[in-house]
Amino acid sequence: MSGPDDSRRAFLTGSTVVAASAAFGAEAAAESKMVINDPSVVREIEAEFAGYDRALGNNDVAALNGFFFDSPFTIRYGIAENLYGYPEIQAFRSAVVASGVGPRRERTVITTYGNDFATVSTLSRRPQLGKVGRTMQTWVRFPQGWRIVAAHVSVIDAPANP
Repeated sequence: MSGPDDSRRAFLTGSTVVAASAAFGAEAAAESKMVINDPSVVREIEAEFAGYDRALGNNDVAALNGFFFDSPFTIRYGIAENLYGYPEIQAFRSAVVASGVGPRRERTVITTYGNDFATVSTLSRRPQLGKVGRTMQTWVRFPQGWRIVAAHVSVIDAPANP
């Protein structure tokens, strides 16, 4: 039979594992000498994201599909859709009727970890008054080049203090 102390003990045990994992992770990162935001890798991702934005503004479906990793493990959460796997992303893109005007980006943050992993986080504005879009992408370098392996797009009411 379990009592109230059992859940507390389980929580504390889990916390110990998390703390130990965090300590081990920090030690491993220090030993690996991973470079965060190597300028040449940041420039590569800037160029990839600029290409993605151009394709988005032009509704270039083939180019947009090409930015995503062709895998059943690639995920894109959109404003009104949850897409699991490249085939679902590809089908969604082919059905989108775009306005022909890309979003105005704000506060884009690119962070690279080593030479083969990066994130892009950005806000976007469209002519939709009082709303702000948010996009986060995870990029991985594969033999065929940089590809998005996970993406999230959402829209919220514009905060009073951005």
